[in-house]
Amino acid sequence: MTGLVRRLCIIGLAALAAPGHAFDISLPVGAILTVERATTLDSFDAPVGAFADGVVPVVTLEGAITRRAWRIPTGGLTPLQVMLPLRENLIELGYEPVFECAAEACGGFDFRFATEVLPGPNMYVNISRYRYLTAFLGSREAPARAVGVLVSVTSASAYVQVILADTGVDVEDLLPDRQVSPVEPTGLPDVATNGGATEDKLLENGFLILRDLDFATGTSDLGPGPYASLDRLAALLKDRADLRVALVGHTDTVGGLAPNIELSRARARSVRARLIEDYGISAVRLDAEGMGYLAPVASNLTPEGREQNRRVEAVLLNME
Repeated sequence: MTGLVRRLCIIGLAALAAPGHAFDISLPVGAILTVERATTLDSFDAPVGAFADGVVPVVTLEGAITRRAWRIPTGGLTPLQVMLPLRENLIELGYEPVFECAAEACGGFDFRFATEVLPGPNMYVNISRYRYLTAFLGSREAPARAVGVLVSVTSASAYVQVILADTGVDVEDLLPDRQVSPVEPTGLPDVATNGGATEDKLLENGFLILRDLDFATGTSDLGPGPYASLDRLAALLKDRADLRVALVGHTDTVGGLAPNIELSRARARSVRARLIEDYGISAVRLDAEGMGYLAPVASNLTPEGREQNRRVEAVLLNME
């Protein structure tokens, strides 16, 4: 380990806890926790290979899933400098690295967008400067736990995402208690009627619903348009070169979580592609993510509510 990394790392422990299991991974002093999501019963697709033939090979694990991300306000680091102590820490905890790659060797852009990444600004991935590590505890065929670690660096900061999957969960005991409470509609910022309002709503609220987009039912194919929301968003991005946005897809609750997340992510990617190809917006300024049915804005118990929940949002990211 280099002297720089020794000075930065492993002075304090950040606990990433899943039900029934305390998982301690060392992070640099000053690392700022930006998001934490713990789900008693969920699934995680752990990458076990680089992007090839249109897919990233994964092992799907079901159980308690904990997701965390940190920002390290230190410039000048390399992805390997951040990853190395984390890898060593995992090995000390009994985990076996089963896959590791760096940026281009991972598949670059394609790997990043085929792999689960927490939405910005909590996690940021520099397409040319990131590393990914998957480690298993137990057998490779049926690991008791799996950890996916993603690190990325910019000129000013480093970012770390850790996803822990604990498969030692009794699914049958959990299912009877699963209940979903409908969320009533709220006054959320829809696409505006003029360019000035679009800028005001996105900058003030941090996100904007692109209500006029049209997708074929059950597909990710964005219709030919034109769409006023994309015209105004593109105009704003051209006027403000310092802005970055994440396009985040959402669905209703028809169907399972995994296919809905994939569908919502694919729709967000379609919108991203349209902004790049038709409007000339730089790809590095646009992320695309999918939330499936996990962030409703209305009740899914009515057709009207489900219609509101099927949407794509533009989310303002940090301006680095």
